[in-house]
Amino acid sequence: MNRKHFFSIGIGILCTLTSYSQNDADVMRYSQLTFGGTARFNSMAGSMGALGGDFSTLSFNPAGIGLFRKSEFSFSPSLFLKNTSSTYRDGTNSDGRLNFNFGNIGIVGTFPLKNTSSGWNSLNFGFGYNRTNNFYNRITTSAFNKTGSLLDTYVADAEGHKPKDLDDFSTGLAYDAYLIDPIKDSTKYTHVIPHYGELQTRTIQTKGAMGEIAVSFGGNYKDRLFIGATLGVVKLKYLEEYAFRETDDKDTIKGFKSFTYRQNILSSGTGINFKVGVIVKATDWLRFGAAVHSPTKISMSDSYTYSMNADLENNFVKSATSPEGTFNYTLTTPFRAIGSIAFVINKRGLLNAEYEYVNYKNGYLNSSPDVFSDVNSYIRKEYVSAGNIRIGGEMRFDPISFRLGYALYGSPFASGLNKSANRSSYTAGIGYRKDSFFIDGAFVLTSYTDNSYLYNPAFNNFVVRNNYTTTSLIFTIGFRF
Repeated sequence: MNRKHFFSIGIGILCTLTSYSQNDADVMRYSQLTFGGTARFNSMAGSMGALGGDFSTLSFNPAGIGLFRKSEFSFSPSLFLKNTSSTYRDGTNSDGRLNFNFGNIGIVGTFPLKNTSSGWNSLNFGFGYNRTNNFYNRITTSAFNKTGSLLDTYVADAEGHKPKDLDDFSTGLAYDAYLIDPIKDSTKYTHVIPHYGELQTRTIQTKGAMGEIAVSFGGNYKDRLFIGATLGVVKLKYLEEYAFRETDDKDTIKGFKSFTYRQNILSSGTGINFKVGVIVKATDWLRFGAAVHSPTKISMSDSYTYSMNADLENNFVKSATSPEGTFNYTLTTPFRAIGSIAFVINKRGLLNAEYEYVNYKNGYLNSSPDVFSDVNSYIRKEYVSAGNIRIGGEMRFDPISFRLGYALYGSPFASGLNKSANRSSYTAGIGYRKDSFFIDGAFVLTSYTDNSYLYNPAFNNFVVRNNYTTTSLIFTIGFRF
């Protein structure tokens, strides 16, 4: 990786930058998980830590596998829609993306232990996939800027360098596209916009997902104690198409029509973690659950290319493209701990509440040679531990069940623009169950807000406010045998 490229844009500012580098935002992207998986699990806001008996619990509290009475196979097709309303200066734009995916597919095998004096009633095994994050989205931000341009950042970064020494991934592209030029006999630069007033438009389109292949084992001791463990193999892919365009939309800037800067980024990774959990059935109506998750160490591989296209006056068009950049590194997500309590009401009602602890300070990046010391220092300074609360309930009117849930995810930021960036999810669902077959449906509505800058705030300190709304429809079909 070009180290000049890495450090040229600074570390840790909460904004979309003018060139790509691995930073704290990557650690947060893969550390803030969502409750994916089955429809029943989603409709109860992922709050089943002391209830179990659902395939999704293998990725949250593995002790849930011990409550299966029969072997079971399930799969969950899902529709995911994310909308973003982006406000910048005096402009507001809305955009979004729709995605079809599978929230889970998996099987649990139950093996009763008969004629044994050990007290163990059954041993259960599970294998399958749970989706834990969805990256599909499109954000459009647009407004007129009468006080600055992205080209200001290139002029500042280029200062002190000869043209042949400019960065191939940012300032060199601007130079090759004739957007910046050195002042005669100096290493100071100027750009092609003599006065401001251009329309600035940024579009970020992302796709991909993060999920876990779960290999689980658990048991049932005297119908009072349930234990389980999961080996999780994490797979992720994240694709980002970034485009920043400035246009003389009002035809008032002499010598300039438009330019477009693009980034195309592909990140993929494979990681591993380990989880253990326990559920205690204290009475027929009261249960407790606890689980711990090891950090997930993910081997990452990134590839990226950038380009710049300029349209100046008199049909003078220039373009420049960077070499393909590649970089391999590791990313480690934080340890997690979950505590749960559940109530069983007259065998018809279920209520589960749980608290999840995540210390985001413990996420970090690593490479050889190490180029991430500044990034990791920033994470330890600017991130905090956070608590996530999930509450879910179910009422049974056999063979129909109704479910509701709520989840509140705390902000990982210690200070700054997003100190109060909490995320809330509201869930509901319905299920139909017979001895050998079940079908469940769930609806999940999640909303949150974040604030950032369009580019380096030293040159443009107008805040971009993004309001996100995601809706998911999940359906699970399952068979017991």
